[in-house]
Amino acid sequence: MTAETITADASGTWKLGDLPVHRIGFGAMRLTGSAAFHNGTPSDRERSLAVLRKAVELGVNHIDTAAFYFSSLRSANELINTALSPYGDDLVIAAKVGPYRDYHGEWGTSARPDELRGHVEENLRQLGRDHLDLVYLRRMNQDSVAEHFGALAELREAGLIRHLGISGVEPRHLAEALEIAPVVSVQNRYAVDRPDPVGDEVLRLCGAHGIAFVPFYVVAGAAGEHGATTAHDDAVLSAAQAHGVSPAQVRIAWTLHQGPHVLAIPGTGDPDHLAENVAAGALRLTEEELARLGAARDRVG
Repeated sequence: MTAETITADASGTWKLGDLPVHRIGFGAMRLTGSAAFHNGTPSDRERSLAVLRKAVELGVNHIDTAAFYFSSLRSANELINTALSPYGDDLVIAAKVGPYRDYHGEWGTSARPDELRGHVEENLRQLGRDHLDLVYLRRMNQDSVAEHFGALAELREAGLIRHLGISGVEPRHLAEALEIAPVVSVQNRYAVDRPDPVGDEVLRLCGAHGIAFVPFYVVAGAAGEHGATTAHDDAVLSAAQAHGVSPAQVRIAWTLHQGPHVLAIPGTGDPDHLAENVAAGALRLTEEELARLGAARDRVG
């Protein structure tokens, strides 16, 4: 499989509301540098811009970002604006609100419902948009999402937001949100080596409701925000060897095999890794490989 010749349309498509996207997208967090949330090394600006432009050239039309994705010198939203504006008609940009950081990079507590409009407007300003295609409410340990999600629903009615999503949720939060406004996407942590019965149920419910399920840290696994993991189960390594691909590509492919409504948003600041990530959308795992990966996941649990 030659990564350079494979584009995002090989992964198939799904609609975020009325917005069709390829199932392989791009997560912007890594654009800002290593350990973006911990004062790591800032990224090379021109390299980050080149990654974004190459992503679009490879057919990526779904980019996930947030105003709180920044390091000491780089802002993901500003990089996206510089690299891709004026935006193509088919490009869907998703942002998330709820968490926030001050200008020194320090995390604040969860935004209050009355603060969410300001956070949406900050994303709009940084991206140079008059509306956001999709905004997620990232739940920050609240027992109920009703008040916060209701505030975003009002911004949707006002025309600042086209579609709504939720992130970091349990099934009860999805039910709660659906009572308030349509939900087109759910974004939860989910990976082949992180068994999660609650996440499995959210994934199933999303499929039943025709809602996209968008896992994050698929490639990172337990490493999370610190970058791609180097710890891979034998089932992952065996599948990678059989197909002549990287373990990261197997992890992405496994994710997409979890249902036609499942999207992937792997992030990277490396053009070569970007091409590999996009190419993973063409990787078709066998039933035997999927069974082995599933069994390995169950053993971890």
